[in-house]
Amino acid sequence: MRKKIAQSLLRLFGWKVIPHPGKQPEGSIICVAPHTSNYDFPLGLLYSWAAGFDSGFLMKSDWFFFPLGPIFRALGGIPVNRKERTQTVERLQEQLRQKGQIHLAITPEGTRSRGEKWKSGFYHIAVAAGLPIELAVIDYGKKELGIFEVFYPTGDMEQDLATIRSRYDKSQAKYPEQFTP
Repeated sequence: MRKKIAQSLLRLFGWKVIPHPGKQPEGSIICVAPHTSNYDFPLGLLYSWAAGFDSGFLMKSDWFFFPLGPIFRALGGIPVNRKERTQTVERLQEQLRQKGQIHLAITPEGTRSRGEKWKSGFYHIAVAAGLPIELAVIDYGKKELGIFEVFYPTGDMEQDLATIRSRYDKSQAKYPEQFTP
């Protein structure tokens, strides 16, 4: 029921779901980009429901106040305190070990505003947990969203991040001037 409703809502809003490029892994880190708008969250949530899988997601801890906090947690939200970067990666690695296989959506830009470069936490978490990175896009130009590639980290972080980032070169953010290079 949830799947059909989500598919219908996305169609109603004019969005096309990109078919998954193959068999979805049992667990993954989902790299979601570009992220420049608050609309990205409900679109991403509708996508995961329409595609038929549950996904956790990271969100700035400032959003986890009452009454939103319990709602975000129920939807799979994990609050992140940006001032505790190393603790965040270690805490997430432990949660992934405890929960087993999970899909965890992370926006590598880390914010809706333009930054200097992408954050690498999603990569560190994937490597430490032995998970592939599913590349997901919310392309406002084409009005398409979904997972378009499954990327297996090689361990060469600089090269892998450059490769991943290049996969989004033709994607259009809601606010292109805010998309972090």
